Amino acid sequence: MSTALDKNNVQEQKPTRHYDVVVLGAGPYGLAVSAHLHGHGVNVATFGKPIHFWQNHMPAGMLLRSYWWASNLSDPEGTYSITRYFQMKGVEPPDPLPIETFIDYALWFQKNAVPNVDETYIKVIERTDDSSYRITLEDDRVITSAAVVMAPGLNYYQYTPEFYAHLPQSLISHTNEYNDLTGFAGKHVAMIGGGQAALECSALLNEQGAQVTVIVRRQLKWLSKADVGTPFTSAIHAIRAPQAGMGEGWSNVILEKLPYLLHSTVKSWKNYVLGKMHGPAGSAWLVPRIIGKVQVKEHANVVKAEAINDDTAVRLTLSTGEVLEVEHVILGTGFRPEVKSLPMLSQDIKDALRTYRGSPVLSSWFESSVPGMYFIGFSAARGFGPLYRFVIGSAAAARRTAAAAVRYAASVKSGARS
Repeated sequence: MSTALDKNNVQEQKPTRHYDVVVLGAGPYGLAVSAHLHGHGVNVATFGKPIHFWQNHMPAGMLLRSYWWASNLSDPEGTYSITRYFQMKGVEPPDPLPIETFIDYALWFQKNAVPNVDETYIKVIERTDDSSYRITLEDDRVITSAAVVMAPGLNYYQYTPEFYAHLPQSLISHTNEYNDLTGFAGKHVAMIGGGQAALECSALLNEQGAQVTVIVRRQLKWLSKADVGTPFTSAIHAIRAPQAGMGEGWSNVILEKLPYLLHSTVKSWKNYVLGKMHGPAGSAWLVPRIIGKVQVKEHANVVKAEAINDDTAVRLTLSTGEVLEVEHVILGTGFRPEVKSLPMLSQDIKDALRTYRGSPVLSSWFESSVPGMYFIGFSAARGFGPLYRFVIGSAAAARRTAAAAVRYAASVKSGARS
């Protein structure tokens, strides 16, 4: 995929170092692709704070929706697998997996598989005349790289509906903003949304002393729970709904075993899989923590939201006609990729990026319309499917992207891209 770029804005400051591949992001996807790039023996640099989003933007006490084994991070030899981590610890893997355990595992993986992560953030990425990239870091160091792999954190894609923009910031926030919910004890909180983050955040809020009202446009959807009956019924259930990393069902098994298949299908089918088959839902183990514990308003939209009592509370008018007064509104409205809003991309790169619904249009090797720039993780889900919203998708993305980036870097070095 090739697009001509305007290179007139590239600064003249002399780069301090050249790399074959630079990886933006040190979350699960950034670490996995970095590990595979190191396995190829190329000169790679990874920038970002390791597992920063997980440590700072997810609430303490959270449990992961995926099965424990689906939270594995991939390196070329499988040396630092989550299975080996638990063997080293001498403990049985818990299911569901606490976020604190995953963070500890991911940091162990990073220290061993990608030990030289540079925690400096990238400020600007530009194209150069020789088909490479010029990268300015937050500390004003300048480097160059033949290829760039983009694995930005979800915090770049936080979705806040414009409908709530007029409310004072003291009265409204997003689930993405918390790793500590204890400050809401004793308060009445409205949670907007019915996905995993919204429901688990609601359960944690309730358990920490808040009064919670969940407002959701549809009926709550719960993910199926594995059958634990007789051996016969368990076997029947395993045939009808086999276990996969993203949950149960043959569709999940297919997406996991054939991780690149969905990329070759039509947009309408991808949209259906993302929006309908993998729309907002909560884990089965949340049911006893939500039903009968928090108030749930199903089939309800907020049609009016206004600050009251000198901006100390919010009055919400619902489509059902009901009026609620709460002390805070938390948006469980998830994330929407808008790659052209990524602040580190230069304008010429943004102009050259082909997108669909905010996501980059990618080749089967995760390459964007800007040659040598690859997008993985949540950014790639619109093109490759819901597998890439989960940690389990990082292995497939890392293998293929690393191989492609290495080939691209070699072509730049040989002069084939000049």
